[in-house]
Amino acid sequence: MALGDGGDHGAAAPLIADHEKYAGGGGIVRSGSSSSWVCWVLQHTALFGYGIAYTITASISCRAILKANCYHKHGHDAPCSYEGSYYMLVFGAAQLFLSFIPDFHDMAWLSVVAAVMSFSYAFIGLGLGMATTIANGTIKGSITGVPMRTPMQKIWRVSQAIGDIAFAYPYSLILLEIQDTLKSPPAENKTMKRASMISILVTTFFYLCCGCFGYAAFGSDAPGNLLTGFGFYEPYWLIDFANACIILHLLGGYQVYSQPIFQFADRFFAERFPDSGFVNDFHTVQLPCLPPWRVNLLRVCFRTVYVASTTAVAVAFPYFNEVLALLGALNFWPLAIYFPVEMYFIQRNVTRWSARWVVLQTFSVVCLLVSAFALVGSIEGLITQKLG
Repeated sequence: MALGDGGDHGAAAPLIADHEKYAGGGGIVRSGSSSSWVCWVLQHTALFGYGIAYTITASISCRAILKANCYHKHGHDAPCSYEGSYYMLVFGAAQLFLSFIPDFHDMAWLSVVAAVMSFSYAFIGLGLGMATTIANGTIKGSITGVPMRTPMQKIWRVSQAIGDIAFAYPYSLILLEIQDTLKSPPAENKTMKRASMISILVTTFFYLCCGCFGYAAFGSDAPGNLLTGFGFYEPYWLIDFANACIILHLLGGYQVYSQPIFQFADRFFAERFPDSGFVNDFHTVQLPCLPPWRVNLLRVCFRTVYVASTTAVAVAFPYFNEVLALLGALNFWPLAIYFPVEMYFIQRNVTRWSARWVVLQTFSVVCLLVSAFALVGSIEGLITQKLG
């Protein structure tokens, strides 16, 4: 996620606004077409989902810091347990405050902080995994993965793992928004092509290394989240630092994925109700020791409801792996495969039933089947966790 979240996230206009420019102004993604509206709904649903996932993850990291300190003080067998809902509410309160910061999307330093935090906890997880593997003197686990009681459970676990892998590349949700903030020359598409290649290579390297070394270190006992599952106990201060980096990253990442929704709501209601004072009027609020703050009642209400809803869903479904798998399965095929392939057909005037058309359509269909498999498995995992 380091570079996927690391662009200039300002001016995060909704995806539909850039469809014509991105696709050459026609065909499957022409503004106002049914396909563009489907893409818009999927994108904004995904953005909402990432807010839920980030709330869950931040809560887990908060509890991990407390557990690390508890285990260090009382021993590794101490009953160190902390309720996650409280920390989700704290994270939600912090996001509510951040949502009211004016021009938050123009803070270029946010990208730098997000990248630094990402690399920090990625390097720590990789280093701890390598160190533990070397200390063990052997590679734990097997090529067949974690054993399950029944073949069906193994199938469900594999499908959830595919969804988690698909979740690992969320930058497609905000790729066009990032592209819309770039200055040219050079051409935006050339800059984004280079940035996308670098980000994919870097994130793939870290995900594979952390995942493989984590499994090599702990085998079947490998935690779902390497830095919070407590295969690692010492040095506890390093675990605390890594999880603090995750929390800082998620505080900004939540806002990155929320800004497109906030800006769409502002624009939509302003156009629908141009004469409404509730929608368009700003009021100056003076707080002690702070500069004057301009407040819009619509923004206060909408953003409060939005943050509250993501927090409520996270509290109701606090299942890290299953929620990530569901989001990955839902969004990967339509946003990362189908629409880009259709845009490519239009831009390059690819002839139907040509060799290139058949290869890409086959690739799209295969990805659809894999995503559907992951979706079914993630839903089964959520239901099992909720009922269990």
